[in-house]
Amino acid sequence: MIYDIQKKYKEEVVPKLKESAYRKNSHAVPRIVKVVVNTGTGSVKDKERIKLIEKHLSLITGQHPIETVAKKAIASFKTREGSHVGYNITLRGKRMYDFLNRMIFVAIPRQRDFRGINLKSVDGFGNLTIGFKDHLVFPEMVGQDVRDAFGFAVTVVTTAEDKDTAVEFFRSLGFPLKKEK
Repeated sequence: MIYDIQKKYKEEVVPKLKESAYRKNSHAVPRIVKVVVNTGTGSVKDKERIKLIEKHLSLITGQHPIETVAKKAIASFKTREGSHVGYNITLRGKRMYDFLNRMIFVAIPRQRDFRGINLKSVDGFGNLTIGFKDHLVFPEMVGQDVRDAFGFAVTVVTTAEDKDTAVEFFRSLGFPLKKEK
C-alpha cells in the first residue's frame, strides 16, 4: 500500500480513472486543488486560549493561520464588527500532500468510534468536508501542553464535476468513505 498520496495519484489513480471514465486525456481526471482548514474561536475573551489555538493549528498544518474577523456585529453571539472569530488556513502543493497523508493515514483512524466518512460529506461540486471534534488525533499534538481541545473543519477542494466522480476519486486515493447502502 502506498502511503504517499501524490505518488499514488500519479501511479495508480490517474490510469484507473482514465480507464473507468473513458477519458482520453490524463488532465481530465479529477485532482486535488487545495485543502482549507477552518476553526472558530467564537466570542472567547481568553487571549491565551486564542494564541494556543493558533499555535496548535500552525503545528498541525505547518503553516501560519490567518485570523478571521466578524463582518457584522451580532449581539446574541456577543461579537462586534471586526472582532476575532476564528482562523483559516489554505494549503497547496507539498504542504497540502503532507497534511493529507497525516490526516488520512494517522488522524482519521485515531478518531473515537470512527466507522468511515459519511457520503453526505461530499457536496455536489466534488468537494469533501470533514469535521474533527478534537485536534488531539493529529500526531503533532503528542507531548504538547494541551489544556483545551478544539475542533476544526477540513475541506478538500477538487476538480471533480459531480458527487459520483468525486466519491470514486476519493475512494481510489484511500479516503475511508462509508460503503453505499
